[in-house]
Amino acid sequence: MPSRPAQNPDAAPVSAVIGVDSSTQSTKAAVVDTATGRLLAVGRAPHTVTGQGGARESDPEQWWQALCAAVAAALAESGLDPAAVTGIAVAGQQHGLVTLDAEGRPLRPAILWNDTRSAPQAAALTAALGRDAWLDRTGTVPVASMTAAKWMWLRENEPSTAARAAAVRLPHDFLTERLCGAAVTDPGDASGTCWYDPATQGYDPELLALTGIRADMLSTVAATGATPAGHLTTEAARALGLPADIPVAAGTGDNMAAAVGLGLGAEGLLDHPVVSLGTSGTVFAATRNRPHSALLAGFAATDGTRLPLGCTLNCTLAVDKVAELLGLDREDAVPGGEAVLLPFLDGERTPDLPAASGLLHGLRHDTTRQQILGAAYEGAVVAVLRALDELPLDAPDAPLRLIGGGARGTMWVETVRRLSGRAVILPDSGELVALGAAALAAGAATGRDPVALATEWGTGAGRELPAVARDTATWDRVTSVLDRAAPALLTRTPDEAP
Repeated sequence: MPSRPAQNPDAAPVSAVIGVDSSTQSTKAAVVDTATGRLLAVGRAPHTVTGQGGARESDPEQWWQALCAAVAAALAESGLDPAAVTGIAVAGQQHGLVTLDAEGRPLRPAILWNDTRSAPQAAALTAALGRDAWLDRTGTVPVASMTAAKWMWLRENEPSTAARAAAVRLPHDFLTERLCGAAVTDPGDASGTCWYDPATQGYDPELLALTGIRADMLSTVAATGATPAGHLTTEAARALGLPADIPVAAGTGDNMAAAVGLGLGAEGLLDHPVVSLGTSGTVFAATRNRPHSALLAGFAATDGTRLPLGCTLNCTLAVDKVAELLGLDREDAVPGGEAVLLPFLDGERTPDLPAASGLLHGLRHDTTRQQILGAAYEGAVVAVLRALDELPLDAPDAPLRLIGGGARGTMWVETVRRLSGRAVILPDSGELVALGAAALAAGAATGRDPVALATEWGTGAGRELPAVARDTATWDRVTSVLDRAAPALLTRTPDEAP
């Protein structure tokens, strides 16, 4: 057991909330002081991801076990009396397909957001209505990541499992239901399914019929991620070591929670873009403007505004793999020179190249290993920043807020600065998804707006780096190779991928 911090007997009692970040690789549970937003402790527990080729799966029961372990570790580290906890919320990886039987048990491992086997089903859904119709109805053109495409893959490849499914959940919905017993989601995570229309704020009956799923199989959509979904059940309270009956917020997807943690939304900053560099690379902003671009997912934010988002599958892990192949440290890189490396090691989502592989172009006798690694950074960053240019923002020159594991790497930061030509803000808080979830939990407990709370907490504050001159030569070189290579890559089917 870790030692508990010394308690001041004269200090005012702390009221705390717990924000859970259930990501692809692990769960983090943050204990946060409700009054100040101070991060009191973070507990962690890993997940296992399995699958070869395009398959990526995880056992949902392991998510629950990891949540319990992470909460226990955080409470022990904080030294708080569990009775001080007044609310909890989960933010989870988006899009994953969790199928449950009539007793609420998973029928199979969850199919994760970065599983590309459903690319043919996504293409078929797109063809059924046309890109413009999908953009008009959901704000999103189906790609392999989206839940509806994964459901179609299941129906076609495992029909007996699909026929036995009594319920379908997103990863965060599954965990929220374990906490409070209610099948509840929020507008943000629901908008990543390709079943939800942000304009009508409900599931689209025609899209449900098109994909062969019933509305009663899906979670009810709460008004916001801070809306109470219910209260902690006796069974869940026992598993977590928390008081029963504390409010459980509806929660949201991880990107929406990060936006809350940064203070983005109607009661905070609008039209300020964020670039997140992690397993995936994402770019998003809270805005009132409706997007209309096939490069973006037209998500809803969890507070009722919009959160258009571009997502690439290949970001920090892909660049780390290139560094490993070259025998280099990830920071042992320089600008790529004439070399261009498109690091699409797992296929790609933006641009939509599910069967793509990595491509290296422009090698010369004097090309160095450090330049090849730098070219991998450049290829990954250009893919993310191309989506940035599509965001419908009223503040086009606002600084970029750079978050995720890559934001702690000098080469990542400098490559983003060089290729964007924008000022960059590096938020001080390192657990923005968990902090955003904590703000949702505090909103459920107090009735206050979570974005306003996060703004008061100051969790999005950080150091600003000035803009540098944009490296248009590198930008043009990388985009030229990408545009010339894309038609050939797009014509390949997943079966033809190496």
